[in-house]
Amino acid sequence: MAKQHNYILGLNTYDHDVSACLLRDGEIAFGIAKERITREKHASGFYKEAIDYCLAAEGITLADVDLVVRNCYILPVPEMEERLAYQDMPGFLPEYERAEAAAHPWYRAKSDKVVTISHHLAHAYSAFAVSPFEDGAIMIVDGVGSYRSDVMEPFPAADTATPLARESESYYTFSGTRLECLKKVWMEPDRGFFSDEFYNMPGLGALYSRASTYIFGDWNKCGELMGLAPYGRPDQVKPLLQIEDNVLTVPRWTAELNQPYIVDRPGKWEASPSMRHWEDLAWRVQDDTEKVLLARARWLRETTGAKNLVIAGGVALNCVANGRLAREAGFDNVWIQPAAGDDGIAIGCAYYGLHAIQQKPRTFEMTHSYIGKSYPEAEVEAATQRLMVRAQTEAVRHDDICAVTAKLLAEQKVIGWFQGGSEFGPRALGNRSLIADPRHAEMKDILNSRVKHRQPFRPFAPIVLDERADEIFEGQGDSPFMLMAKSVRPEWRDKIPAIVHIDGSARIQTVSEATNPKLYRLLKEFEALTGVPVLVNTSFNVKGEPIVETPRDAMICFLTTGIDHLVLHDTLVSKTKAHRVVAPLVKVYMDAASMVLGNLK
Repeated sequence: MAKQHNYILGLNTYDHDVSACLLRDGEIAFGIAKERITREKHASGFYKEAIDYCLAAEGITLADVDLVVRNCYILPVPEMEERLAYQDMPGFLPEYERAEAAAHPWYRAKSDKVVTISHHLAHAYSAFAVSPFEDGAIMIVDGVGSYRSDVMEPFPAADTATPLARESESYYTFSGTRLECLKKVWMEPDRGFFSDEFYNMPGLGALYSRASTYIFGDWNKCGELMGLAPYGRPDQVKPLLQIEDNVLTVPRWTAELNQPYIVDRPGKWEASPSMRHWEDLAWRVQDDTEKVLLARARWLRETTGAKNLVIAGGVALNCVANGRLAREAGFDNVWIQPAAGDDGIAIGCAYYGLHAIQQKPRTFEMTHSYIGKSYPEAEVEAATQRLMVRAQTEAVRHDDICAVTAKLLAEQKVIGWFQGGSEFGPRALGNRSLIADPRHAEMKDILNSRVKHRQPFRPFAPIVLDERADEIFEGQGDSPFMLMAKSVRPEWRDKIPAIVHIDGSARIQTVSEATNPKLYRLLKEFEALTGVPVLVNTSFNVKGEPIVETPRDAMICFLTTGIDHLVLHDTLVSKTKAHRVVAPLVKVYMDAASMVLGNLK
């Protein structure tokens, strides 16, 4: 039988946020980050689970895939795999994955159908190839990209650097499938302790990560840093970034900044005497970042005359800076890849394969990010009918689950909302969400105390009916991927205080009937009851864990937290009085089993 479809698989490999994206005839069929499967946040290592997920969802095998395009920002994938064959690097390939990697046909592959590309090139394709624009400019800014010696696309000769310099920023124009690099900003390796180069690299994204490490003890807490920034006092810390005539200077980190958070230091982070200093530093690095990005975007607009801007790279997850770019950079339209970080590299790799290798035209627009597989009703039923679940819950299927849920929300209940395919990227966009009533400020504390267990300064985001967004939030335009911060209009701040940050802003997600009809219907039902077309939306997980993927993941999170009700498709799951008795017993059993299993490893 003749082959029916053209399949291309894109992969982000080995370091953080391993992921896969499968294209079917030029359209995204499925995509997943490894962390959603393994339940290890920002999972690194081998990529078999992510591949298997996509292929199983489509019902195909490895042999059906026509082209595989991969990236690893550390080294080109063939060199990375060659080194891993003889070098023990458990952070990139743990011992328990070595056997399955060695047996996989795409590990150390010599086939022409398995290709590797460089990092910012993959980010660029993830941005423009699925955008709604035929032409425009591209901004890629992240922590660290490929070595200059490994960059594949031509770039201006004036952007000089040594072969071991790393990508920090890349700027392009695009028209159709044609891509042209206008400028690259490099980071030269820095002297320091072993494995210390990134910590000291003079780049925009690298500096933001350094400040995250300094304040939170983790380079990947940049979202928390953005949330802390409005609490800082302006200009208490001298500038950490300077840009003049489009040349960026990153001054050396000095001994004045000598109050880092030490992870194993006793006492709570919030109670540290350094808190005031950390808040001031967060303000400074956020303000510097916004100014640099705005200067770059204005230069890009003036240089190219482009009306459209697309953005990717980890720094593009900074929704406060994105809001300023949309308002002030001079572009008519701004579109940001929802998986702007390195999980989105898989999308870019796949579309590089389609456009640059297979030379096929653009036909697809990424209007939503719900590209995980949908789970059948049988799996939902299985999650509700396990013995220890039935012992402490009741599950009822409803013909109008949106109306039932809206009533519970209006009664101040916290709802776990599980629908359709999971969102690709770090934001919960209404298919794997915790949702709540925004009309009472104490809802923030309720969510934190019962479920999220995260720092109280971090804001919760709103979802809002697309057609009502401009009435409630300042600034025109939709924000379907929760990547734009907008000011809440003064007359609405007291009506929806649970989603208003200290600076009066909110990281909004606009919801249209076309892209998520069930979530849209829920908002309409809530509006009919309360007059408010807004809900609190936060990711369906607890601190330190990935967003839930399966009905079983959702049930575990529901039963082990203070979530009031769980909605699985059209089924409402509620805790019974027995939950208070059974849940502690289950926890003791699970903890004991984990200890025994741990000893058996």
